[in-house]
Amino acid sequence: MELPVVNDGVHLAAYRPRVPLSVNGKATPGGFDESRYYQCYGDGNSVASRGSDALTGYETLDAPPNYDFYANTEVWGRRRRFRPSLYQLHANPEDDSKPPMYEETTAGQVGGDSSEEDEDEDKEPPTEPTRFGWVQGVMIRCMLNIWGVILYLRLPWITAQAGIGLTWVIILLSSCITGITGLSTSAIATNGKVKGGGTYFLISRSLGPELGGSIGLIFAFANAVAVAMHTVGFAETVVDLMRENEAVMVDRTNDIRIIGVITVTCLLGISMAGMAWESKAQILFFLVIMVSFASYIVGTIIPSTPEKQSKGFFSYKASIFATNFVPGWRGKEGSFFGMFSIFFPSATGILAGANISGDLKNPTVAIPRGTLMAIFWTTISYLIISATIGSCVVRDASGNINDTLSSASSMENCVGTACQYGWDFSECVKNGTCPYGIINYYQSMSMVSAFAPLITAGIFGATLSSALACLVSAPKVFQCLCKDKLYPLIGFFGKGYGKNDEPLRGYLLTYIIAACFILIAELNTIAPIISNFFLCSYSLINFSCFHASITNSPGWRPSFRFYSKWLSLLGAVCCVVIMFLLTWWAALIAFGVVFFLLGYTLYKRPAVNWGSSVQASSYNMALNQCVGLNTVEDHVKNYRPQCLVLTGPPSSRPALVDLINCFTKGLSLMLCANVVTDSPSLTAVQKATSDSHVAWLNKRKIKSFYRGVVASDVRSGVNMLLQGAGLGRIKPNVLMMGFKKDWRSDTPQAAHNYIGMLHDAFDLQYGVCVLRVREGLDSNNLMCSVFSASVSIDPEPQPNTVFQTKQGKKTIDVYWLSDDGGLTLLLPYLLTRRKRWGRCKVRVFVGGEADKKEQQKEEVLALIKKFRLGFHDVEVLPDIYQNPQPMNVHQFDSMVGRFRQDTIPKQDADSGPSRQQEEPWMITEQDLEKNKAKSLRQIRLNEVLQDYSREAALIVITMPVGRRGVCPSMLYLAWLDFLSRDLRPPVLLVRGNQENVLTFYCQ
Repeated sequence: MELPVVNDGVHLAAYRPRVPLSVNGKATPGGFDESRYYQCYGDGNSVASRGSDALTGYETLDAPPNYDFYANTEVWGRRRRFRPSLYQLHANPEDDSKPPMYEETTAGQVGGDSSEEDEDEDKEPPTEPTRFGWVQGVMIRCMLNIWGVILYLRLPWITAQAGIGLTWVIILLSSCITGITGLSTSAIATNGKVKGGGTYFLISRSLGPELGGSIGLIFAFANAVAVAMHTVGFAETVVDLMRENEAVMVDRTNDIRIIGVITVTCLLGISMAGMAWESKAQILFFLVIMVSFASYIVGTIIPSTPEKQSKGFFSYKASIFATNFVPGWRGKEGSFFGMFSIFFPSATGILAGANISGDLKNPTVAIPRGTLMAIFWTTISYLIISATIGSCVVRDASGNINDTLSSASSMENCVGTACQYGWDFSECVKNGTCPYGIINYYQSMSMVSAFAPLITAGIFGATLSSALACLVSAPKVFQCLCKDKLYPLIGFFGKGYGKNDEPLRGYLLTYIIAACFILIAELNTIAPIISNFFLCSYSLINFSCFHASITNSPGWRPSFRFYSKWLSLLGAVCCVVIMFLLTWWAALIAFGVVFFLLGYTLYKRPAVNWGSSVQASSYNMALNQCVGLNTVEDHVKNYRPQCLVLTGPPSSRPALVDLINCFTKGLSLMLCANVVTDSPSLTAVQKATSDSHVAWLNKRKIKSFYRGVVASDVRSGVNMLLQGAGLGRIKPNVLMMGFKKDWRSDTPQAAHNYIGMLHDAFDLQYGVCVLRVREGLDSNNLMCSVFSASVSIDPEPQPNTVFQTKQGKKTIDVYWLSDDGGLTLLLPYLLTRRKRWGRCKVRVFVGGEADKKEQQKEEVLALIKKFRLGFHDVEVLPDIYQNPQPMNVHQFDSMVGRFRQDTIPKQDADSGPSRQQEEPWMITEQDLEKNKAKSLRQIRLNEVLQDYSREAALIVITMPVGRRGVCPSMLYLAWLDFLSRDLRPPVLLVRGNQENVLTFYCQ
């Protein structure tokens, strides 16, 4: 079989995309000529300049995948590309009104002539801020923050109190919590590009601003207090050294305060010098700590001297290990959770790397790798140190080199493990006055070390590096929180300085907080304070990971796969439980602060949208509930008027919106509908779906949905909405619309279509309500209904309507003239449940006969009582069946006069039907005769309304129904017009779908 011959004039290769795939904003190599790309795709004028043959059957504006299409930032010195819109791809190429093919920006400006662009290209690129890799930026930083003051000054003491066995349990439990949190942090950090703000950024972008903001404040405060903890640890060591050399300034407590404040001031200077200096200082501290560890391990191996033995060090001994393996609780803090509360802050440095996420080269790689490695190595170091110190040093020692065993009798009276090695510390053990031993001497690691000054240097390095890391972390987290503007009065601290956007004001605030807590000058008091705050942060991080996973949002795609949502949930629960086991009152305070800030944020509803898992969860729950309703059969007891409101742009008919909101707010569905009469186009769709309409509703605090459609005419659009609006069983069942006051001045076709919408609603089993307000529904303060999607929407001031004010002790007059299923009664009842209508008295008017007036009143009262509506005022109106006044009849005839069709002459009898089809709104004599009784009744009802309801707050009356094909549309409109004309109160014409919406049964 022969293939068709390809036109020699067409070469497909000339039209293939010449743009390489791009990763991380960098084009793949291969000799890419960018100018050729712009010739084909980038420059809208270049295509036009080729002439009419530019767009052939093979030409395409489609662009291959590119980093720029998904990025929110620009790369300096390179023109940013934009994906062509759908309109640009499928619109007629000969259409001159189409927007430019591509919009391009260069380094922050849009457009501009080429000369300016060339000048920009010649300029030097902006200085790149300091960025760190995973080792220097995360792992070393986390290890230094974990190896804090507790390691050197409290781990030997904790080992003596809890024993080696329980100390390992404490270490492993802490590591499990931090490890699970590290896994959760890694998952969140790899689910998209991470910016500055660390822990706050991760939680807020995952769980939303409500929880993210509250935990951001708490975490920043906890880090500020941690600065004080580590600084006090440093000051304790310095004071002990001074006391050994008999150098005292005031007393121990005040010396710690003085040295602590001086130290934190020096650290503030290093922090404010910039991240580069701070990072160099951290590397120096890391090297010092490594050397001190080596000195300690060597010291445990070499034989002990008599001086060290007098202080309780005997090198590795099985009996010492066995004795120290079990607990030896002492003092008020002598309990498992007492020791855990003191140790746990030493494991809380795992977020030190994440907290400077904005200063990392590649946070999504650096945070998981560096954090998990830091947790692993520090856990190993804690286990080794607790096991070695517990195998070498006894709990109590006198430090007196003369306390040796002198005879066998002394051996019998000797107390303690040291007796086996020729030392008798019995006296100080019994008196509780031993100054040495791992339960008494905080500097035990210095005593064990091969060279004690190295341990002192290690303590200095560990405490100062941890304090420095916290001093940097707290302002970074707080700065991000300030920039998000979730809380008032804190924006002042969000300002950054320099190329690294350093939060200098935040540094000063952290310094003040740290200095205040340094004045406590007691390490064992400060440590438990921050334990609860860190546990609260870790709990929310784990819950963030669990919540994002359980919602199954398509946007949750972390590249880090080694996590479990159930493990994250376990970690969150464990953190909460441990919080209360440690210090229940501090846990209550922490949660109280969280819930207070949460409530504030929920109340203020900040205008941010971060695609949080809470949003995904809300969608899931709403979807599941909607699907669940499919299995529930409709029941009259659960009937709710779910309203499709024909508002047009909602801002154009605020009175209609306000009244329907009184029926539906917190009760049922309200859907504001807008029909844009135009052919489908980008402009028409934008006009129908503009976010300004929802913004107006939200600002007015109207709980309503909005739906706009584009149709060739209003009736077609309304028909679309009647049949397509809603979701499952949450769909409209009542059509609400305003009365067409201009029906006589407008085109007859428009009036005919208006009545056609009522008929369409009846055909689809909708209830129908028509609202007429004397001053009209259209607002004089109309909002522009079209806004650019990229411009923030600030709706105009909201117009006031009669339905927004308190109605006082007025009446709601209900004319229940025909039974429509009860909708005419249900709507006034729903109104009276609102505070602004609550004091109104409902009067029910019904038709009747004069001689049976009291009997009929009792019957209606009994029926209403069974409905439990609380209406007690019923009046029977026998005069509604009287003939109206001739003057009003004459006015009605004048109203319909211009729409009356002349009697058809015999010669035109054949053309009559076709004329009636062309003008179905016209009224014939036969139509008037058939509907004479109904016409007179509407005229008479208006007279009754004038007499009885002139001062009512609202009139609700059963709407007459014009039979299709019998009552012309103009005659039907005349009924509605005359029935509700010249009335001061608003009039609501109501007609249910003739099915029960009220019941007096309980099942």
